[in-house]
Amino acid sequence: MRRTVFNEDHEAFRETIRAFIEAEVVPVYDEWFAAGQAPRDFYDKLGELGIFGINVPEEFGGAGLDTHKFEAVLYEETARAGVQFGGSGVHVLLALPYIKMLADDEQKKRFLPKFVSGEEMWALAMTEPGTGSDVAGMKTTAKLSEDGTHYVLNGAKTFITGGVHADRVIVCARTSAPREDDRRFGISLFAVDTKSAGYSIGRKLDKLGLRTSDTAELAFVDVEVPVEDLLGEENKGFYYLGQNLPSERWGIAFGAYAQAKAAVRFAQQYVQERTVFGKTVASFQNTKFELAACQAEVDAAEAVADRALEALDAGELTAAEAASAKLFCTEVAHRVIDRCLQLHGGYGYMNEYPIARLYADNRVNRIYGGTSEVMKSIIAKSMGL
Repeated sequence: MRRTVFNEDHEAFRETIRAFIEAEVVPVYDEWFAAGQAPRDFYDKLGELGIFGINVPEEFGGAGLDTHKFEAVLYEETARAGVQFGGSGVHVLLALPYIKMLADDEQKKRFLPKFVSGEEMWALAMTEPGTGSDVAGMKTTAKLSEDGTHYVLNGAKTFITGGVHADRVIVCARTSAPREDDRRFGISLFAVDTKSAGYSIGRKLDKLGLRTSDTAELAFVDVEVPVEDLLGEENKGFYYLGQNLPSERWGIAFGAYAQAKAAVRFAQQYVQERTVFGKTVASFQNTKFELAACQAEVDAAEAVADRALEALDAGELTAAEAASAKLFCTEVAHRVIDRCLQLHGGYGYMNEYPIARLYADNRVNRIYGGTSEVMKSIIAKSMGL
């Protein structure tokens, strides 16, 4: 089936990214994997390549486009090579929408040029120890000072991707107590400078997968945040978070589909080269049937991911549609990658093979951005159940 989602510009971008990965990432990726993060200067290279500025207005140094299709190409190419670009995904997919949606003109002039260049890397701090998916139950507070010049931030966050290298973090904190009829009220968003006194990075978390993406615990002890760094209006943070969840969930869905597609590629290459009992593994009927079944699932996931991408670019992707795409694509990726690893035999369990890393990396897709169970609840609610 011919895809219609990409044009010549996207394919030219694909060639550039593929060449960049081969030259700048593949040769050193094992070092990143062992270190548990990509080096900070790698993000400068991504800035120079223009990756961070695609959806940023030209006046701030960006390309001024309004599309997620270049991000989609990036998902496909990194998965194809069995690599990741560290924690940079949250910089563009999670942080940028909030800056574009909520920052005033002064803030955009301050934040966006450094965002585009990679001089300031951004992360999003929402999850707290003990609250998980219950964002409204957060305990981190931001209280306005008596003279009204700054907020005093206290609390802790966990599972913050990009948290080790981040220069600015969008922190969700309570500025008011929840209302009896609305426990979501009272949350605000702040663009916190990580160099602020009282701001500290706890453990760099030791994850099962996504080894080159730094994930950290953050702590705030009387951190003074200037009122100029409040994003949007006070107490409306939960509403703002809801606005960007469909794009976040599309990103996870598309990334999962891309991983499944890459898994089939890795398995196909392996079984054609590997011999057992004097024959290639690819020559056995079971291998053919397994890969054929996987390919059919990938084809279906691609169609779902592409449809969600078109809806997102058109500004029409609903919360339920995004949840459906995430649920389907992540479950497909789970099944496909597991079957493709099986075709590798014992070698599939070795980290030197990309299928092993893919297996570990993929597992979180059914957890972050909202668990599969949360996705089912959203879909069921949209069905009137």
